[in-house]
Amino acid sequence: MWLETDDGAGPVLGIHLGMAGRIVVDDGEAGDPPPGSAGGARRDAEGADPTRWDRFAVTFEDGGRMALRDKRRLGRVRLEPDLRRLGPDALHIPRATFRERVGRGTGPVKARIMDQAVLAGVGNLLADEALWRARLDPRRAAGALDEAELDRLWRAIRAATRDAIAKGGVHTGRVIAHRAAGERCPRCGAPMQRATVGGRTTWWCSREQR
Repeated sequence: MWLETDDGAGPVLGIHLGMAGRIVVDDGEAGDPPPGSAGGARRDAEGADPTRWDRFAVTFEDGGRMALRDKRRLGRVRLEPDLRRLGPDALHIPRATFRERVGRGTGPVKARIMDQAVLAGVGNLLADEALWRARLDPRRAAGALDEAELDRLWRAIRAATRDAIAKGGVHTGRVIAHRAAGERCPRCGAPMQRATVGGRTTWWCSREQR
């Protein structure tokens, strides 16, 4: 994501959350229960000050504080990031543009929609959720999808993105909790299948996703 400063007149701040990073404002982690005991300092599960995991922080003129908190240390921040390499935002891309950019090539469709130069904003979990909603096998060649299938995927990505924003994260997706050995599709009950697609662990319904 990128943030404008000074009502757009200042530099752009680019933030990459990595796999486990989160934005913390005034020490409040959105979607998490408040840690620590009443009257005491806020502590993480190990009893230590959670600010030790802050990769970056900015203090506002009014005294507020925003931080990128990331225990895995994969998140990063860039001042004035080069946004020219990013494709259109996945939530706002028009249908015709989506067809043109995604429906080409011999690579798997999951890798295609995760390519940030093709489409910006789709990560591993969101890709699995959207492909599950669209009933598409993540291993299929992107260029082999017909217009109806591309349109289903376009709608599924937009819907999954909106739901993730409303509910506090991609981890709230309907299929995400079933991305594990022995799990079954929450829609039809078929076994979930696993493989590596585009270098990422991928799960899909063995019956419905074709």
